[in-house]
Amino acid sequence: MSTTSERPPTVSLGRVTAASFVGTVIEQYDFLLYGFMSALVFNALFFPSDDPTVGTLVAFAGFAIGFVARPAGAIVAGHYGDRIGRKSMLVMTLLVAGVATTLMGALPTYAGIGVWAPILLVTLRVIQGFSYGGEVAGAVLMTTEFAPRHRRGYYGSFIPAAGPAGLLLATLAILGVAGMDKAAFLSWGWRVPFLLSIVLVVVGLVIRRSIPESPAFAKTHTQHRAPVLEVFRRHSKQVLLGTGTGFGFYVIFYILLVFSASYLTTQLKLPAQVPLIAVAIGSVVALVFGPLCGKLSDRFGRRPMIVTGSGLLTVFSFGFFAMLDTGNTGLIYLAFALAFGGVVIMYSPLITFIAEQFPTEVRYSGASLAGQLGAVLGGGLAPLVATALLAASGGRSWSVAAYISVAMIISLVSTLALKETNQSDLTGG
Repeated sequence: MSTTSERPPTVSLGRVTAASFVGTVIEQYDFLLYGFMSALVFNALFFPSDDPTVGTLVAFAGFAIGFVARPAGAIVAGHYGDRIGRKSMLVMTLLVAGVATTLMGALPTYAGIGVWAPILLVTLRVIQGFSYGGEVAGAVLMTTEFAPRHRRGYYGSFIPAAGPAGLLLATLAILGVAGMDKAAFLSWGWRVPFLLSIVLVVVGLVIRRSIPESPAFAKTHTQHRAPVLEVFRRHSKQVLLGTGTGFGFYVIFYILLVFSASYLTTQLKLPAQVPLIAVAIGSVVALVFGPLCGKLSDRFGRRPMIVTGSGLLTVFSFGFFAMLDTGNTGLIYLAFALAFGGVVIMYSPLITFIAEQFPTEVRYSGASLAGQLGAVLGGGLAPLVATALLAASGGRSWSVAAYISVAMIISLVSTLALKETNQSDLTGG
């Protein structure tokens, strides 16, 4: 093993960052595509019901199941990522997710094979979630373990930016077919974005296979037989607080992505293109400002950025729904742009911040677990909880806004309980 702590001079940090970014974009595209279709298509084609609310709830339950598999994926990818290397796990997660997503586009619907249709769809969703559980932490580790200390937040922020990029790609893919005749869209048009995944995966695999292993991993001689057990034994506080830090982000992100699409089309009776365009606008905001927020976290610290973003979103959640409830498309687009602005302040340094809490020999396991537990408790349940709250409050959106605010306060408190890490050394274990 190499004992140098410096990045090999022949390796371009830009190439490593691009490989991590592109692969995560593709996995985000795969995972988020299901979220859109849960609100727009799957409730009718795979989970039919006489009551639209029931059909939506069941579709969102299928969406949540994908999150349940993510901690298992985090454990497996973390174990092997800490023992045999980051790169091999990133190639594996991309391949598995891409195949599962492509197969979704080839599934017969409930009308064709009955109950087997939702069973197969949910099974593929579980596989997709399992794969994604090991993706994000591994990608940010590859980037930040190559980056110089004073620019780690900047380079690490490109991985969170892959979320909006994948979201934008999924939105554009759906917009490309959503304008079709409704019968054609429900018959075959919805399948096209899923089938396109295989092309993206081939591109991602070629790029990822071209990069070397992380130098921090190559330097580490101490390997634990069971990294996950070591994480729970010595770093359980960081896992718990890291879970809390990510919780609020995942709640608002999947409410913006999944629940809002259902709310705008079902509750406010707006065309499906409105939430799609709104999310695309928000994604552009996040893409443009993500690296800037990462750079600011290098200068001022990770904690101040996360606390600022979560604090702003605690207050703005009520304004967000007030703007949506006007039904004015201009105000809706502005609401999404502002919400994504708050999200990017919070999320750009978040994954790097969590990864920096753990030593090299268990960093993949620790960061994956903390991140994915936050995703399960936050994002996986958010559309279900929001839909149930809306129904229980008689359709009053303040109930969902209050839910977001509570989630943000949990993130804020958890962040303050963790140490600042923007000057920590990732190469020393």
